[in-house]
This record gives sequence, C-alpha cells and structure tokens, in this order.
Amino acid sequence: MYRKAEKILQTWKANPKKKALLITGQRQAGKTYIVREFGKANYKHYVEINFITTPSAKDIFSGDLNADTLIMNLTAFIGKSLEKGKTLIFLDEIQECPNARTAIKFLVDDGRFDYIESGSLLGVQYKQVPSYPVGYEEIYQMYPMDFEEFCVANGVQPSTLDYLRECYEKQTPITDSIHQTMSNLFKYYIVVGGMPDVVKRFINTHDIGQVVNVQRDIITQYRQDISKYSTTGKNMINNIFDNIPSQLDDKNRRFMLSSIQKNARLRDYEDSFVWLSDAGVALPCYNLTEPKIPLKINEQSRLFKLYMSDVGLLCAMSLENIQFEILQGNLSINMGGILENAFAELLKANGFALRYLNKKNIGELDFVVQQNDEVMPIEIKSGKDYKTHAALNNALKVKEWNLKKGIVFCMDNIQKNERITYLPWYLVMFLKQNNHDEAMIVNVDLSGL
Repeated sequence: MYRKAEKILQTWKANPKKKALLITGQRQAGKTYIVREFGKANYKHYVEINFITTPSAKDIFSGDLNADTLIMNLTAFIGKSLEKGKTLIFLDEIQECPNARTAIKFLVDDGRFDYIESGSLLGVQYKQVPSYPVGYEEIYQMYPMDFEEFCVANGVQPSTLDYLRECYEKQTPITDSIHQTMSNLFKYYIVVGGMPDVVKRFINTHDIGQVVNVQRDIITQYRQDISKYSTTGKNMINNIFDNIPSQLDDKNRRFMLSSIQKNARLRDYEDSFVWLSDAGVALPCYNLTEPKIPLKINEQSRLFKLYMSDVGLLCAMSLENIQFEILQGNLSINMGGILENAFAELLKANGFALRYLNKKNIGELDFVVQQNDEVMPIEIKSGKDYKTHAALNNALKVKEWNLKKGIVFCMDNIQKNERITYLPWYLVMFLKQNNHDEAMIVNVDLSGL
C-alpha cells in the first residue's frame, strides 16, 4: 500500500552524506513493512535484524563497538558477505538492544553500508541507551495511514485527488457526486482508521466485524506493551488508556482525573500521561491561555484533552455498534468526540502541534494551529448546525489576537462567508504545516564593523 514515507526514504537514500535513518512511531503503524519493501527494491543486499524475534542478534553488539569488529560480527551472524555501497542494514525493534543504538555512530562513520533503525517504544526509555548517537541519526516520526493514503489504498485516482486539491486551494465547490463519495469514504476512515493491517482487511473483505477483530488484537498488544515496558505506574497507565473513550464522549472532552479516582492529582499521574504520549498511543492536546504567537509559550500543560493515536482503535474501544451508527451518517453530538479524534490525528500527521482554546467569555475552539506567522482557529462540526459557532465568532472579534480567518470542517460542501471558510471533512488532508526545509539565505553585512 502507498505510504508517504516512501518519498522520505528515497530522499534519504539520495543524500551522499546520509546519516542513519531512525523511524519511530507506535506499534503496527507500518514501519517494518515500508522499510522491508524499500530495502528489497532499492538495494542489491538487504539485511533485516529484528531484536525481538531474534534476540541472539544482540550478541553482535555485546563486545567492542568499533566498526571492523561490528561488521565482522554482523557478516558472521548472517552468514554472507556484503557489498560496500549496495547494502542496507535494517535494525528493527532497536529499543531491545541499546548497544546497537550506540554503535550506529561508529557504523555511520565507517560508511560502508546504509543503516535504518526502527522502534515502537523508543520514547519510553524501557532500556537506557549507554550513549546516544547524537548527530548520526536522522529521525522520522511515522504515523498510521492518513486519509489521503487511505483514499489511494481504496482506489481513488490521482486525478481525483488533484481535482480536490485544486478545489481546496481555489475554494470552489466540489461536484455533488464526488463530494458524496468522499464524504462516505471519510466515514469509512473514521471506523477503520489508519493501521495498515486493519485497512488491508477492510479493502479485502469490507467486513466491519473482521475489521474490529483486528483492531481489538492491536489494542490487546498495546495493553501487553504497557505491562512489559512500563517500569512504574502500570495500573495508572492502563486506567488512563481505558478511560480515553469515555473522556472524549463527555461534552467538555477535557481529561478529568476525577473520573479515574476521586481526589486524584495530576502530579501523581503525570508520568503515566507522558508514557502513553511517548509510546505513540495517545495524543495530548493542550489548552491555550490565548491564541497568540508563539503558541508554545501559551500552552497550559495541566489542562488538556487526550486523543487516541488512531480513530479506528477509538471506535473499537467505544460503545458497541457505534460503527454501524457512523456508517449510517449518525455523527450526532455524542459522537463528536470521535470525529474530533480523527482530526487530531490527521492534523498531527500533517505537522501541526495539537492545541485548543477554552476561555471564559469566548467559549471553546476545537483546535488552534499555527502556520508560519498566522494563527488559525478550527472548529469541527458533526451535525447540520455547522454554521452555529459562537466561540469562533467571539475569537475573531478579539482585536489583540489578530485572527484573520477561521475554518469550520463540516458535512457540507466548500463555502466562504467573510472570514470563515466552510470545508468538507475530507479536505483536512490538504491542510498541512508549511515545509521549512527550503533554503533561507540571509545577507550578512559586517561592513559597519
């Protein structure tokens, strides 16, 4: 299946001064599959070592970490010689072998082969790395399949995506037939989510019962990871994880510890929230004191919503038969949290930090994002009353915030009303953080010295 990570891998390979590529992200997001396919298609020699399925491979890195010794151990372990400049070595589940992470510095310096590392729980520091290879890794965060990737997997043609992109950029209405089809496809995405194995099952069978079974298997794996990898607070982490659906079902949607334990204090649970975030399982979204640049310094770290990293998994954890209701178009008020979750993960995958605003005399804005020097409030509407948005109206009136425009994502077609643009849900795939990788050359004039 098409993944945007392919372009990242190709760009990395083309760099003559490449570092090791470290791909992080939650379990089952498709990291291993994409590297395996890329390696086999682009290298004469492809070596894959998984430290979970082959724990004896840790012995390669148990002695001296100089490059000659490491490569001698490596070739002896796999039982074949490797060709300089034409070999990719993939170290999967590298969190299980901290010494391998340390050794990357020496292997990259040696330069004979290319290296990709991958791990699902690198952020939780299950096993401490003796010395991180700072400056020798390029890090890429991989997420579940976004909606655009989901569309491609389901057979949407590039010409259709190009047409939708043009409509988004010019803000012209989409033809009714395409709008209806894309709206239905977005509902499927809410139920299925972006886990590649789940998407594949959906495409092959269109059986939601089988889809849910695969999702529940993944959720079980997540709970097993909590038991295996969390060093403290296992019960707290499990309680938070299990309470995410009910918290999002609440009208306020802010995570309330009192629902887990009366008189619970955030400082006692803080590490548990961080664990779920670092493991890629949950996505925190922080409240702002005000929507002014830079948004980061206006975050309130003690007031937040907590979303699942995959909306399909959230549906599988929620009320029974909710999938049927969603596919019937019943995205009513009590399902607004699920729709919001879909946007949280898609905005995150598109490069945005997750923030919202809940302020007295203003109301609540679902999301507030920053693009360069512009702050943009976003509302997510699940019902037909999408033109009712008091909080957005109030926020746009505050002169000192200087908010130029707002976006409302809704079930309807593209519309423009003064400073507010109404967009159908599925066009979120084109709302992306601007790329800052292009050259920014400045003229340094020291003549005054």
